[in-house]
Amino acid sequence: MANQYQADVLVVGGGTGGTAAAIQAARRGAKTILVSEFPWLGGMLTSAGVSAPDGNELEAFQTGLWGAFLQELRQRQPGGLDNSWVSFFSYDPRIGAEIFADWVQELPNLHWISRQVPLEVFRQGDSITGVRFADFAVTAKIILDATELGDLLALADIPYRWGWELQSEWGEPSAPVTFNSLTKRYPVQAPTWVVIMQDFGEALASEIPAAPNYNPSQFTGAWDGYGAEIFLNYGRLPGGLFMINWPICGNDYAEGVGRLIESDVSRGEFIQESRWHSQNFAHFIQKQLGRRYGLAEKVFPHTPTAFALHPYYRESRRLVGLTTIREQDILPIAGGRVASIFNDAFALQPFGHPTAGVCVRVGGASGREASLTGEVIALGNYANDHHYPGVQFPLQPKSIRWGGRWTGTPFTIPYSCLIPATTDGFLVCEKNISVSHIANGATRLQPVVMGIGQAAGMAAAMCVQLNCQPRDLPVRALQTALLEDNRSKTAIIPLFNLPPNRSDWRHWQLYYLDNPQAYPISGDCPFPSGNEYPHSKALIRESNCFKGIFYRLSQQEYRFTVTAPAAYQGQNWQLVTLRSHIDEQLRAYPHEQLITLWGRQNHFANWLLVEHLNGR
Repeated sequence: MANQYQADVLVVGGGTGGTAAAIQAARRGAKTILVSEFPWLGGMLTSAGVSAPDGNELEAFQTGLWGAFLQELRQRQPGGLDNSWVSFFSYDPRIGAEIFADWVQELPNLHWISRQVPLEVFRQGDSITGVRFADFAVTAKIILDATELGDLLALADIPYRWGWELQSEWGEPSAPVTFNSLTKRYPVQAPTWVVIMQDFGEALASEIPAAPNYNPSQFTGAWDGYGAEIFLNYGRLPGGLFMINWPICGNDYAEGVGRLIESDVSRGEFIQESRWHSQNFAHFIQKQLGRRYGLAEKVFPHTPTAFALHPYYRESRRLVGLTTIREQDILPIAGGRVASIFNDAFALQPFGHPTAGVCVRVGGASGREASLTGEVIALGNYANDHHYPGVQFPLQPKSIRWGGRWTGTPFTIPYSCLIPATTDGFLVCEKNISVSHIANGATRLQPVVMGIGQAAGMAAAMCVQLNCQPRDLPVRALQTALLEDNRSKTAIIPLFNLPPNRSDWRHWQLYYLDNPQAYPISGDCPFPSGNEYPHSKALIRESNCFKGIFYRLSQQEYRFTVTAPAAYQGQNWQLVTLRSHIDEQLRAYPHEQLITLWGRQNHFANWLLVEHLNGR
């Protein structure tokens, strides 16, 4: 081809994982090319419109590029991030896209090319060497698949999974015993085409037309049990905007979802139907709630501007990697609040390649099993969550109450689930990691994928530096690089009470990497050297001071009746926190105690987010 580029690292796909991977690889010094299908970077967090992200919300888990993204949002988002009840962080997707674009543009060794999709993958033997696009081709030492649906896996003939695994495969407790009507109808979770609606107040919004396949019965009862106001506040964004991403008789769409990987034509048909479905839901909302609500104006950089640039894909093709994350690897330890960081997981022994960083032993249901001790490179804590329209699918519980609100059991991601079993020069860094269909419900969330992308980008750059393949990269060197990154150090061992601004943060991260058997099932670090509670002065400065009466409704459910200031006297708020030492104090407070706190109000969730409490 006339236009040929060479790079150290090529990232194909500008979603959540790909954007993080490209930025991290370039910051590490690699000559990096990022090719995206859409004019915005960030994927789920921006171009897919899910700007009320879930998971990794606790202070101790706000690290790495995810933590840096939240810090930038706090500085740039007028009115703050306390706008919805589904997330602690809701923001205008335009601001998220601006942040990622700024980060990319500040790196001279990162070249971003948009509006291109991969058409062909080049390989030499067992190694991937390049990718062809419509107008150019790129060769690189390490290539990362960051596409929304794992398209490079198919183009490169790299083994992947699509659909369900039975309980007999890995012994996952929530997996079906036999294939059935559900597994046939919905081989993967439902995507959602997010639409942003707007409150026009007394002005009448333009009428939202129904799409050709409108059927109002699909949406009947969407907010029954919640009420219209709570429904709208679910994904409320600043500036009178609403993220419509509603699973109950809402805009999840999965009819013939297998068409996404059959052909370009069938994918296009599914995508069109999915967008029509969201248009119909918006039409239904307007018909039910009135012309005060209409399609948002000038949000996304295309027409119509209220619809995200692409669907929010919850699941894609999934790599067959050196290790596969199973449901057992994300569930809590018996009697504990965390998943094990050294659970065994089944692994494939590649032909002709040693499994670097993985201790392989014979045994287990598959005959080959790998211990993941010391191999973790990212963390998450989202509760396992599956979307099948009209179907309630029960899953093993991994939710816990913490800080006055529900959160999820923390779990870890091993490096080997990013590496193909038999292919070199290649990593994955999106929802396409080597994970079971069941466990994907927890690993697919935006902060987790961002952490996976950061680790993959760091690994790719280090492979270039060390002139080695991803499977041969010393995992401890990768872990150390992530822990010590001078721009966005990232936690890889989940500890509720180890925020990244503690002076001994690195010590304890390394300690549990070296001593995984000592990892506390409570998820709390013992801190034998004495307690140290650093606090963010900026967060406290942005908070308001309240006095009132503390009520304990249960061990992790608290109500607060305001006595001062006078403007809020008599108001009742739910107390929540993201900070471990505040959680510790709330758990110890006696019922009906008078307390003073500093916090931020979220009027749409009716909670006070406590940042500082009684001098602590």
